Amino acid sequence: MKEPIIPIFYASDDAFVKFTVVSMKSMIQNASKDYRYILHILHTEISDSMKDVVNRLANDNFEIRFVDVTAYLKSIRDKLPLRDYYSKTTYYRLFIAEMFPQYTKALYMDSDTIILGDVSQLYLTDIGDAYLGACHEQVMLQTKEFGTYVEKVVGVSRYNFFNAGLMLINCEQFRLRFVLDKFIDYLHYYNFVVTQDEDYLNLICKDHVYWLDQRWNTETYGQVEYPVEQAKMIHYIMISKPWHYKDCMFGDYFWEYAKQTEVYDAVLSVLHSYSDDEKAKDTKSAENLTKLAVDETNREDNFLNRINRDKRDKDRVEILLKIEQYEREGRFDEDVEKDPPGRMLMPDEIEYVRKTRAEKLKTKVAFKMAHKFIDQLVEEKKFIVKEIKGIENFKNLECGAVITCNHFNAFDSFAIQLAYEAAEQPERNFWRVIREGNYTSFPGFYGFLMRHCNTLPLSSNAATMKKFFKGVTELISNGDYVLFYPEQSMWWNYRKPKPLKRGAFQCAARSAAPVLPCFITMKDSDVMGEDGFYVQEYTIHVSPPIFPEEGLPHRKQAELMMKKNYELWKEIYEAEYHIPLTYTTQEDMSQLQDFMEYMN
Repeated sequence: MKEPIIPIFYASDDAFVKFTVVSMKSMIQNASKDYRYILHILHTEISDSMKDVVNRLANDNFEIRFVDVTAYLKSIRDKLPLRDYYSKTTYYRLFIAEMFPQYTKALYMDSDTIILGDVSQLYLTDIGDAYLGACHEQVMLQTKEFGTYVEKVVGVSRYNFFNAGLMLINCEQFRLRFVLDKFIDYLHYYNFVVTQDEDYLNLICKDHVYWLDQRWNTETYGQVEYPVEQAKMIHYIMISKPWHYKDCMFGDYFWEYAKQTEVYDAVLSVLHSYSDDEKAKDTKSAENLTKLAVDETNREDNFLNRINRDKRDKDRVEILLKIEQYEREGRFDEDVEKDPPGRMLMPDEIEYVRKTRAEKLKTKVAFKMAHKFIDQLVEEKKFIVKEIKGIENFKNLECGAVITCNHFNAFDSFAIQLAYEAAEQPERNFWRVIREGNYTSFPGFYGFLMRHCNTLPLSSNAATMKKFFKGVTELISNGDYVLFYPEQSMWWNYRKPKPLKRGAFQCAARSAAPVLPCFITMKDSDVMGEDGFYVQEYTIHVSPPIFPEEGLPHRKQAELMMKKNYELWKEIYEAEYHIPLTYTTQEDMSQLQDFMEYMN
């Protein structure tokens, strides 16, 4: 018996099914013969004569089933708002996981496609626990108006917006994460009018998309970054239809397969009868869609603005707006949240290394309290560490080291603490550098942790800082780890690496010790926080250690390690988020320019 059975879905109607036929013909011809496929066509009304045409495509490998979704739509009509959304065939793909509980995974294809690759290879792609696998939407990437729209209205980066014309659906995750229910909730809350169901899908699946090879969704739009001969699927999007335009981009591929079908004459008739008036309407329609994207972006009551107003903590929204402002102004080393007023830490108030017996006892108590606190956050899904990548780089350290990490949350040092514990090196202590005010002036429970959880406070007093550097050097020489935040500032949930300061790397150079670069990436979990934002799932990336180059002055060693650290963070950021690292900093701001010029 040939396994697995591969379920594939189209959504169509009687007017469009002839184009579905051409797409199916191309798929069947190029698919591996080692598997069985079931092609489901979701519809509400397709004529018997057209069903006969479609059914004649079936063979020993491909079974074809027509699925009338009318009864299912009636069963959920009480949940749906009074709109015509559920009568549009493109929305049927949202029902697949619920309508077909027997499937753990399914392929969905738009009908305006030609499939040149082997769909079995696509189906067998392991997408893990992602909600779906898809390709980047080129319209958002290549057109400013649409890219700005999805970022300012939908709340999804233009670099992480997918085209829903090809989806490898993780049906288990769709059911487990209540994707259909979320879609219905959003339908009641807001009417997306630009890409409609694609907007909803991107909103719901944000940060839970497995990015497929772009060749599996080669859109007839803008620039294609590879020869069309490498395309595994061609997608005739928007008004670019070969049955309307003789000069349609990559139209020859469509006609190659259309000629092999019973619908060829009917499709050719559509091409010949498509009038100049209809083409003019297409042009106007494209212009109107662009205008609509701009209008939605400028609406004071657009989706993202409404969410920020209705459901999200006002202070958190203001912090995010402040982060945008600070990035534009190049103020990367300034905190966006105000800490309690601090006072100067004097040298006689702190002993960085040789703790008294009483201080050691307080440290023991503080760690116990901190772990209980974090364990509770983990249990309540308020603090989620999904994965630690590169833990072997931590385990293989045979000496003390400076650990660096990006700073985006008051508790992110606990994530590194968990990585340290996972590395199982109990003979080496873990220390963290903190701000002066957090040590001298933070009140209550958090203040106790700040002062006693192996913290190394900075100071605005020169004599105290001299003591700080001496203490750090001694700790590292003893084989301990010291966590620094070389970005200096903390920006809440900020995903980009910020320009780095030299202090951490100078400490490493003076101690002849390596730097262990850690970078934490995050994605929205499905847990909504009390502030109206999704709790973030953290992945800790531990890079190979960076050793100081022998024979160079300490300052030069520090500069080289800082440059390498930033490069590693940048690589992780771009690989994990599928986004080129860019900043919105205005041209007249010199801080970032100077840093980037130095990095280059």
